[in-house]
Amino acid sequence: MSIEIKVPQLPESVSDATLVAWHKQVGQAVGRDENLVDLETDKVVLEVPAPAAGVLSEIRIDDGATVTAGDVLAILSDGEAGVAAPAAEPVPEVGSAIESAAESRPESSNGTGKSVKTSPAVRRLLEEHDLDATMVPGTGKDGRITKADVMAFLKVEDANNVTPGDPAPAVIDDSDAVLALERREQRVPMTRLRARIAERLVEAQHTAAMLTTFNEVDLTEVMSLRSRYRDPFEKQHGVRLGFMSFFAKASIEALKKFPVVNASVEGTDIVYHNYYDIGVAVSTDRGLMVPVLRDVDQMSFAEFEQALVDVAEKAQKGTIGMEELTGGTFTITNGGIFGSMLSTPILNQPQSGILGMHTIQQRPMVVDGGIVPRPMMYIALTYDHRIIDGREAVQFLVTIKQQLEDPGRLLLSV
Repeated sequence: MSIEIKVPQLPESVSDATLVAWHKQVGQAVGRDENLVDLETDKVVLEVPAPAAGVLSEIRIDDGATVTAGDVLAILSDGEAGVAAPAAEPVPEVGSAIESAAESRPESSNGTGKSVKTSPAVRRLLEEHDLDATMVPGTGKDGRITKADVMAFLKVEDANNVTPGDPAPAVIDDSDAVLALERREQRVPMTRLRARIAERLVEAQHTAAMLTTFNEVDLTEVMSLRSRYRDPFEKQHGVRLGFMSFFAKASIEALKKFPVVNASVEGTDIVYHNYYDIGVAVSTDRGLMVPVLRDVDQMSFAEFEQALVDVAEKAQKGTIGMEELTGGTFTITNGGIFGSMLSTPILNQPQSGILGMHTIQQRPMVVDGGIVPRPMMYIALTYDHRIIDGREAVQFLVTIKQQLEDPGRLLLSV
């Protein structure tokens, strides 16, 4: 009996997906619920598990192809695994030395057991110059040799093999050879996630009247509080006490005082939200994601920290769901973990405000008439000036500053 492996129903508002990579080859045995292939949408990577145990008898769609819900990806059959057929070649990266996707890539060998995949065009070039493919460093995908690699190698050979009496090679010396190897370009298509990020950032620039206001926060009291209770907190709750929970709680208090910052624009209407779903920007290998933590105002510090760890881990692994990436009312981003001193974050549409945290730096501050070192952080609020006035934006940051410089306010909601 054969089973068709189809593209599952895609998340709402997603029309198609890109087939990223097959995890099984034709002829290989597959266990029930074992992941066969990854599909990348604008937001998440979907896994397609095997509905039953069997053998992957046919792959119908190759890596890099665009698919829609219901498309047949492969055929799963009963029986024992056979000899695996060669996996479908991945779509080549686009570049200055791109080879035709239709060209085959047999392997060349010098008899040492080392094999190198080359295209017909590259093989012809190697033959013309009597070169061994295994001697040429490949910069293509999976170590493949490109025409640019061969030409750079030839320049190095010419530079290193000039015999006495031969005319010096024109403008080719050791530095030229090094430059030939270094001055390369590689053109690769954006991933669907990166393309979507770019689209949304440009959309935000063109849609909202964005403006950023700044302030600075003395984190002496927060750091002292964390130092005193960090170990018992982690021991009791099983999660680390980070700075993000303090900023999230301070943001909630500020949002309650200035609800327009928690609002969004729909046409000519202002939509006020009486709930606080906070997006937290997370950097992943695939790009920036903003998982949303629901009803943060009802969470304890420990619940917030645990929820943040959970969604960040999912984002890093690519297992986060679409529902966890949509519907936020306000966003916090922490560029400080990368050393950012100051920045102007871009709104996460259709939200009207985003708080930017930055690196903590010891700076001399005047306190009670004396100069003392204090752990200071610049904070930034980018807001939609269509509905938020400068006065509200400034007072919003002042409220956050007050909450963090006197953390007791967070317990008393003052």
